[in-house]
Amino acid sequence: MSSLPLTSVEDRLYVLRTRWECYVADGSFEHFIEFAVAINSLAEHFNRLRLPGLVRLCEGLENAALAKLGDQSGHPLSQQDTLSLQRQLDTLLGSVSTSRAPTPVRRTEESAPALKEIDWVKPRSIWIVADANGHELGDGLSRQLQYFGFQVFQLCWDCALPQTEVPLAVLFVPGHAATQPQELARIEQIRAACPASQLFFLGVRSEIDPIVVLMRAGIDVTIPAEEQSATVLNRILDLVQTHEQEKHRVLVVEDSRVAAALIQRTLAEHGIDSQAIGDPGTLLEALQGYRPDLVLMDMHMPRFNGVEATRVLRQMSAYQSIPIVYLSGESDIGMQVEALRLGGDQFLIKPFNPVLLAAVVKTKIARFRETQRSSRVDGLTGLLNHTAAKARLQAMVASAADPARITVAMIDIDHFKSINDTYGHPVGDQVIRGLAWLLKARLRATDLIGRYGGEEFIIALPGVDPEMARTVIDRIRTDFAALPHAYPGGALYATFSAGISVYPEVDAAAGLTEAADGALLQAKRLGRNRVEFAVA
Repeated sequence: MSSLPLTSVEDRLYVLRTRWECYVADGSFEHFIEFAVAINSLAEHFNRLRLPGLVRLCEGLENAALAKLGDQSGHPLSQQDTLSLQRQLDTLLGSVSTSRAPTPVRRTEESAPALKEIDWVKPRSIWIVADANGHELGDGLSRQLQYFGFQVFQLCWDCALPQTEVPLAVLFVPGHAATQPQELARIEQIRAACPASQLFFLGVRSEIDPIVVLMRAGIDVTIPAEEQSATVLNRILDLVQTHEQEKHRVLVVEDSRVAAALIQRTLAEHGIDSQAIGDPGTLLEALQGYRPDLVLMDMHMPRFNGVEATRVLRQMSAYQSIPIVYLSGESDIGMQVEALRLGGDQFLIKPFNPVLLAAVVKTKIARFRETQRSSRVDGLTGLLNHTAAKARLQAMVASAADPARITVAMIDIDHFKSINDTYGHPVGDQVIRGLAWLLKARLRATDLIGRYGGEEFIIALPGVDPEMARTVIDRIRTDFAALPHAYPGGALYATFSAGISVYPEVDAAAGLTEAADGALLQAKRLGRNRVEFAVA
């Protein structure tokens, strides 16, 4: 299999079409595997671009292909199976073509970093389908979405579909608990018209039967009534935030150079970085230097075997949770069970299926990273939590080179207890998330943004003049005051106060937060909804 530097959607589509054409031409098992790998690569890319509708279509094609993978004796496929896959491929390619959108993503502050051009521009329109009982929630969501730059079209359940670009998402707001047959028919109609869009159904009962019915009709996400206004905006905004993911890193422990080269080639085909060592005696040095997300361990090696190496790692706190997958020709079930009992996470038999190997590696790494992330990230906002934010600020101060400046701000939402008491905690959570979204949208990737506790946030802006930092924070304050927070009765508004301190005028992380907190209290005393500097 050839390894290609895939940098865009067009690259991946070209490879996908080419590999399918090669398979149709000669029916070789090797070309079919390459076709399956190309589908997986495209799905991963759409997932990074937050295009779940297209991810779903890719996964459907991938599942159909994997069902026909088998071994060499099953290829070439029958004409009927080939035509079936061709139809699914055509549907995917057609949806990709119609999902291209010329609308640019809105840019913000001059303080934001220069963003590199992305190779895929996502649609920015949202359709809201609501009946009379759901129009208040629909109106509130519409105002909030428009504030974040979306073009919103409000539809009734039986009116004609708008002649617009394919929407990023469609929100169904029925206003009652039970789904009617005509509503299911409407969902199916919109699903067929918008195969790449994300379909949300708001207000569903928390029971499995009605959720399954909605999923069969084409709904991607169901949101319970008690969470609807707070959750849906979070999910939609998440769709338009493209995150560059750090490349997966795998350490291959394999004494056979041929086997190691084959494994690394397979991993590279799936965009996975790897490093191979032939001597398990150098395992600890390799782990410390390469810092992998997963170890692929051969079972039988010189000096000691893979299980013994794994037992050593599991005794060290730094490596107790790192995923370890065994690769071996060992077919004895008892041996495999014993290997897993003594610290391994999964056992794959050589010769391995390359698609399965990549899937196992990616799944294990995703769970490993999520476990690590959950210990550092606030669950409500996705920002750094209190402990992680303090550690990040300490690292920023420790690494600051003279005459570098760091502006620190403590931010607190005004009258937040009153919001919770009046509208309920789910709406209060939404207000907190709204501020988190604004901070992430307005600040740079190099800036520290953390939820310090409750309704309090901390930000740190390195290399920014204090007056410019104050201008940026004050503009975020103005924007937040104008941000509508949807709830079933309409929309509410909130404000925040902020206090600012500056490094190196204050030369320690703890002192910076203490000084900024004092300035925040002064802003509260002066009437709230304002930004104040710490007094030197």
